[in-house]
Amino acid sequence: MANKMSLMVPKVMKPRYSSICSDEELLDDDSECYESIAEKRGSWSEDFGSISSCQNSIYLPVTGHVSVPLPQEDLGSTLTPVIKMGWLYKNPPQGSLIYQRRWVKLDAEYLRYFDTEKDVYSKRIIPTASITGMVNVGDQKFEVVTHNRTFLFRAESDAERSEWVTVLKNCTGASRTQAGLDLTFNPSTTSEMRGYLELRGLRSKLYTVVCGDKVYLYKNTEDYRLGIGITSIDMNVGNVKEVDRRAFDLTTPYRIFSFISDTEQLKEQWVEAMRDSIAEALSNFEVAEQLWSLPANQICADCGTAKPEWAAINLCVVFCKRCAGEHRGLGPSISKVRSLKMDKKVWTEDLIQLFLALGNERANQFWAANVPPSEALAVDSSSEERRRFITAKYREGKYRRYHPLFGNQRELNNALCINVQSNDVCETLALVFCGADVNCDTGDPDLPSPVTLAQYHGQNPQVELLTQNRNTELPRSEVEVAIDTVHYMAPPSITHNGFLFKTASMARPITEKKSKEEFSRRWCVLNDGHFSYYESDKNATPNGGLKMREIVCLAVNPAEAHGFDCTFELYSDSERLYLFGTDNPEAAHEWVKSIARSFIPVAAEVLLLKDFERIGRLRYKDGLNLETSRLGWFCLVGSSLHICLEEHNRDETIDLQKLLELSIQPENDVLVLVERGRTLYIEGERKLDFQGWASAIQRAAGSSGDTLSLQQLTEADIPVIVERCIHFTTQYGLISEGIYRKSGVNSRIAALLEDFRRDARCVWLKEGEHQVDDVSNVLKRFFRDIEEGLFGQQSHNWLTTTAISDESSRMSQYHVLFSNLPRVNQATLRALVNHLYCVQRFSDLNQMNLHNLAIVFGPTLFQTDGKDYNAGRVIEDLIQHYVTIFDVNEQQLKRQLDEITYIIKLRENLNPKAGPASGDFICTVYLEEKKETAEQHVKIPATMTAAELTFEILDRRKISVREKDYWCCFEVHEKEEIERPLHYQERVLPIVHSLRTDSYLLLKKHFSMEAMLVYLASKVEVSKHGMMKFKEERNLLGLSTGSFHDRYFILTTASLRLYKDVRNLQKLHNSELQCSNRPEREWSVKCLKVYHGIKKKLRPPTCWGLTVIYESEKHEKQDRQQWYLCCDTQTEMREWFATFLSIQNGGHVWPTEWLKSRTVSRSTPLDARFGNVSLIPLRGSENEMRNSVAAFTADPLALFRDV
Repeated sequence: MANKMSLMVPKVMKPRYSSICSDEELLDDDSECYESIAEKRGSWSEDFGSISSCQNSIYLPVTGHVSVPLPQEDLGSTLTPVIKMGWLYKNPPQGSLIYQRRWVKLDAEYLRYFDTEKDVYSKRIIPTASITGMVNVGDQKFEVVTHNRTFLFRAESDAERSEWVTVLKNCTGASRTQAGLDLTFNPSTTSEMRGYLELRGLRSKLYTVVCGDKVYLYKNTEDYRLGIGITSIDMNVGNVKEVDRRAFDLTTPYRIFSFISDTEQLKEQWVEAMRDSIAEALSNFEVAEQLWSLPANQICADCGTAKPEWAAINLCVVFCKRCAGEHRGLGPSISKVRSLKMDKKVWTEDLIQLFLALGNERANQFWAANVPPSEALAVDSSSEERRRFITAKYREGKYRRYHPLFGNQRELNNALCINVQSNDVCETLALVFCGADVNCDTGDPDLPSPVTLAQYHGQNPQVELLTQNRNTELPRSEVEVAIDTVHYMAPPSITHNGFLFKTASMARPITEKKSKEEFSRRWCVLNDGHFSYYESDKNATPNGGLKMREIVCLAVNPAEAHGFDCTFELYSDSERLYLFGTDNPEAAHEWVKSIARSFIPVAAEVLLLKDFERIGRLRYKDGLNLETSRLGWFCLVGSSLHICLEEHNRDETIDLQKLLELSIQPENDVLVLVERGRTLYIEGERKLDFQGWASAIQRAAGSSGDTLSLQQLTEADIPVIVERCIHFTTQYGLISEGIYRKSGVNSRIAALLEDFRRDARCVWLKEGEHQVDDVSNVLKRFFRDIEEGLFGQQSHNWLTTTAISDESSRMSQYHVLFSNLPRVNQATLRALVNHLYCVQRFSDLNQMNLHNLAIVFGPTLFQTDGKDYNAGRVIEDLIQHYVTIFDVNEQQLKRQLDEITYIIKLRENLNPKAGPASGDFICTVYLEEKKETAEQHVKIPATMTAAELTFEILDRRKISVREKDYWCCFEVHEKEEIERPLHYQERVLPIVHSLRTDSYLLLKKHFSMEAMLVYLASKVEVSKHGMMKFKEERNLLGLSTGSFHDRYFILTTASLRLYKDVRNLQKLHNSELQCSNRPEREWSVKCLKVYHGIKKKLRPPTCWGLTVIYESEKHEKQDRQQWYLCCDTQTEMREWFATFLSIQNGGHVWPTEWLKSRTVSRSTPLDARFGNVSLIPLRGSENEMRNSVAAFTADPLALFRDV
């Protein structure tokens, strides 16, 4: 007897919390070639069973003799009534005597069977048109015969069998009649992708077809030809995610399908096809159908492809997907590309009426009036041909019909003002794209522009056309036209020529200095967008050249970088590098400016005013819009990166020395620039110029000199080395005895200081790797070695101020001197004195009082030899009178000191095994999902709540929050496969200290919160009771025993009670009897932590589970218990969790005015940006203190100890 065969969907290893899917279910049970496995029952969608009942018939594309209706795009319009459904027993085709119970559905088009009546995806689907007969074969059995195989079923009784056979005969007869009427449909011409894919966990591959908005699975091509499939997947609920080189996942709410393709290239094609299918499923056809109602709009305006789905809303033409890609290449200043199906908000009624008034035919009477047959596009034209034609048609206006007034600006403007008062939009289109100014002066003060004229006369399509073209770049004339110079002036053509020295073009970056011998003298000419170079100024034929539109980057090298005094590099989009040089600085400057003006667009011409080192275009992604990259123009000037982005008309500037993070993702050539409030991803569209940009930006972001202002800075203008040393010392050395007096290891100090000088942003101080005394000495050595010192050229004035005997006058003079310091010096001095003030406030622990700190830092900051005691007096005055001199808010200072005290006590109590990852107590929080690009590093003060942390991240990423957006911070434990939303008033710091290596904080929307609030609002009683499945995890070795058992729970404001004996449930429902019944177990509610999810290895009976952790409040007897609860439905689980949350927080589950609390939650930082720092000091070694005392006995300032 053949073994029973089955087709299994592989187990998904990725943790999924509260998953509705089981990982051990079977996709198909009657395969003839798959490995036999033990049958394991389980619904694919236990809580979505109602969906299956309203599912439409699944249309499988077929070819050959059997014809099936085309997949419909509107699910609601194709619902086919079920003729009959019920339980039948099915025999596998191998002849096994074991029948499998299946839920069978029959409608007019398909016979399908499922594991259960709740399943969404079928085990097999058989078109009724492919059924050739039904045969009774014994007691309660009957066969369904198709073209290539026979299916054997068994009913519960003969009567039921007869009923099934009769219904099937009637249904198949009708289907055969209808199929005979339409045998022309061939889905093979409509499928976007088809072929074999491996479903992870199976031996054999499945024949997979992507067609329209569905994906179909078949056992083989024969089944595909006959239309007998396994199942179909509606892509309107699907999501495609790439997993590795050849694998990708198709995720639905009911199942994850893990596919593996044969090659990486095929995987990319499958992923693209499935994503297109999802877009098709989510598309809106309303706008497309309206525009297609005009016959001229049913074909592409450029190549003639049927059913075009894209349009340029300013050019008033509709075109196909392939042409849309070339239109995007023109840029939004020429062609504003929008989708007819996905950009519904753009398509106002006025814009639709404009397209209906024009149409492709009338628009092409202007745009394509003079197209030679040899240059016209066809449906099968290549991308290069499309690019060439579309550029000529719209950028150059090569084929347009020239208006009779072309070249006469005044007459064009007058004609436009007259025409917009009528409904002739064709004439307006010709006037605008032949040079009429849409913003010209009409001469009427009440109606000053053509737009106001059109509005006044009620010509809405005219208004729309003018509005869409306010900033459109007009086509550049390529023909000779008589021009009246009085009224019209053509845009100036940039022309320049002269001798330059040139090397051969290269395909790789220049890594070594080029000598003069490697350059050749060439006569160079820049004219009309072309850069050509000749053997000499006498030659008429160029040796070579470049079109200005091909240049993507221009880089100016430092003086004498190569054999000539001045050199510059040109990068082309064909991955070639051209190096030019000259010994004449003025000539080099003129060439650079002329070339830059030739390829930089008007929208970015503000960059040309900069004395740039590098300028060009790059693709970028910004904010949360990470799906598609956009074009931007970048200009590097010193340590500033100036940007003209696609969606902005103004110049933005990034101070590279103040970046929070600068890194390169080498696997995909992405440069990541993180500044406060924004992350910018610069993409390497071309590897050659990207390498140049990356190197230049990294150099500019580093320390560029020896003065304070030339260091890498924080947002508060403090050198990064100073801030990180202060933070590390504050965390780990604030109560270390003799801090700043003990000596470190010279070799480690020198190495660390060199790392900071090389790139301070990449140096993260870590406990265990770095010693407090080494870090404190790095800080002192930095201030001693910095050029001009902390006090700059005014240091003498600071030292002489100590002679003023009147304390008030002396403090006023200090304040004046401080205000005269440069900006960076001010911020650095304020930060350092703030730190020293905090150190001396804890002098009872670290033995570094005011006088001791002055002894150490006086000679260091003034860079003296220690013989001038005035240096120590200045530092002592600054620390002692810190509040007065620096205008410090005393409440903020008190808050800072309170935080230090609190953290010291917390550190002593918690005593964690490992400290945080840097000097600042920085916690990594992930936004929406755990991946590198979603990381956010946040300082966690002791008083920070979950709501404050949430708003900190949202503000940093500039995410707008609507009223119904319930953003929440989750505590996630990967190993336990659980997560818990933090209450908005819960303090974050204790949670951070309790996190294990497999745990992290995740910020995302709480999609169940609204339902929970509705439930709590309708709830009369605070308590809750009911049945749940219970399992306990024993503390011994962390092992869990037994299985889940039904238990009755009662949750009150004080405790959670568990009852084992539930024979008299009616009594338990009586609140008075509940108090008299003795529970089997009882826990205090305030000692419970409730998490979503249960570990899969525990095999929970349902998907809706809670993990509960109980920790006793008695410190002398640590009692920790962990157990699991399973609910029957998601709603039930949500209600239990909401009740827990409400009771534990006094009914305050969510703030009543969520958005208003946003401004209240954010705290104002201290002036020196240290008011919110999480301080975790560590005690130093007393032996080290004793060993270092001798080092200070010879200090010349020791005699000044009593001053």
